[in-house]
Amino acid sequence: MERVLLKNLKEKLNEKVMVKGWVHRIRALKSVTFLILRDRSDLVQCVVDKSIDISGIKNEAVVEIEAVVQPGKNSLHEYELVVSSIKLLNKVEEELPLEINKEDLEVSLETMLNNRVLSLRNPKKNAIFKIQHIILAGFREFLSKEGFTEIITPKIVSEGAEGGTALFKLNYFGKNAYLSQSPQFYKQMMVAAGYERVFEIGTFFRAEEHDTSRHLNQYTSMDLEMGFIEDENDVMDMEEALLKYILEKLSTEGAQYFELLKAEIPQISAPIPRIEFKEALAILKDNFNKVITDNDLDPEGEKLLSQYAKNVLNSDFIFVTNYSRKKRPMYTMPKGEDGTKSFDLIFRGMEITSGGQRIHDYNMLVESFKSKGLNPEDFSSYVNVFKYGVPPHGGLAIGLERFLALLLGISNVRETTIFPRDRSRLVP
Repeated sequence: MERVLLKNLKEKLNEKVMVKGWVHRIRALKSVTFLILRDRSDLVQCVVDKSIDISGIKNEAVVEIEAVVQPGKNSLHEYELVVSSIKLLNKVEEELPLEINKEDLEVSLETMLNNRVLSLRNPKKNAIFKIQHIILAGFREFLSKEGFTEIITPKIVSEGAEGGTALFKLNYFGKNAYLSQSPQFYKQMMVAAGYERVFEIGTFFRAEEHDTSRHLNQYTSMDLEMGFIEDENDVMDMEEALLKYILEKLSTEGAQYFELLKAEIPQISAPIPRIEFKEALAILKDNFNKVITDNDLDPEGEKLLSQYAKNVLNSDFIFVTNYSRKKRPMYTMPKGEDGTKSFDLIFRGMEITSGGQRIHDYNMLVESFKSKGLNPEDFSSYVNVFKYGVPPHGGLAIGLERFLALLLGISNVRETTIFPRDRSRLVP
C-alpha cells in the first residue's frame, strides 16, 4: 500500500489508506484514544480503539498508520481516520524541551532557536518557511518569464563590493580573501557579458557587530540586474511588477499559511508612490516634527514615512529616490550636483530594497572609486570590464529574511531565518 499525504485524504473517503507522520497530540479516553497525526501537508484526527496497543507512543513519535477514512466532524476536518493498525517507526527517547503541539510556542526566541528543528515542527513556525518557499518560487518564475537568467556568483572574493570594512576575512591558501557581501560586481559583469538580464538568490555575509532585530551576519539576498535601461525608474517598474506577481502568488498558494499566522497579504492596487529623499525629509518634518540631519533615513524615520504612506497615500510600500552620493556605493550613477539615480523601497516601516542605475562609463567609474578613497586598481577585474562596452544598466537587492518578517508581522529576522547566524550564534 502506498503512502497517502494527509492533505489528500478528503479524496479517499471510505477507503483504506496508509499514512505516515509524527504524533502531534494524544488524548486517551476510557474506551478510545484520539491521536492527531501530522505530516508535511496537514494534520488529521485518528480514532484508535483500546484493543490497539499504543504503549510507548508519545508526542512526536514517528508512526505508520493503516486506517479507513470516514466522515467525522472535528476541529480539523469533516473526516477522520479509524485506525486498524499502528506501527512505531521511531520512538521519542526523552522528554521534549518544547511543547510543540501548542498553537503558539510559549518560549523565548533563544530557546526556540536552540531547539530549532523541534520548533519548526510547530505548524505556525513551519508555515513561515512554506511562505518563504512561495516567495522564492515567485521571484524565479517572474524573472525567468521576463527574460532573466539565473546565475550563481562566488562567495569567496578578493575585495568587498561595498568598499567597506565589514568583511569576514579568511586565509585562502596563503592569500587574503573575504566572504562576499553582495553579488553586485558579478551581476554587472554578467550584464556586460551579454546576458543583459540576470538574477541570483544567494547567501551573503556582513561582519558588522550589530545586535538588532533587523540585521543578520549571514543573510539571503534576492538580486537582479538589467541592461539597456533608460534610468532607475525602469528598475523600480520591474520591482513593482515583481512584487505584484509574488503577492498574487501568495494569495493563491499561501492563503492558508497567512490565515494560520493571522497575517495580512498586502495588495498593490495602484503604482507604488515615489518621492525624492529631500521630499521625504520635508514630510517627516512637517507631519511628525522629525528632523533628519544625516544623508539617510534612520529606523524611526522609515517607520514614520511608512505611516505617512499608509495613511495618506494608501500604500504599504513607498520608494525613496535620489539619495546623496555620500550614502551610495561607488558604482551608483550620479544625478545632479550631489544626488544619485538610486532608490530604497520601504515596506511596513523598514527598508527592504536598495537599488538604482549603475555607472557604465569607464572613466566615470574610475573617478567615482577615487572620490570614495578607493584605488580602482584594487578592483581591476571589475573596473577593467567597463573598458569594453557596457550598456546602461541597473538593479536591486531584496533582503529575504527582512521582507518575510515584515510580511508576517514578525519582530525579529532571526525568526524568519531557518538557522540564523549573528554575533553569538554558530549552532545549530
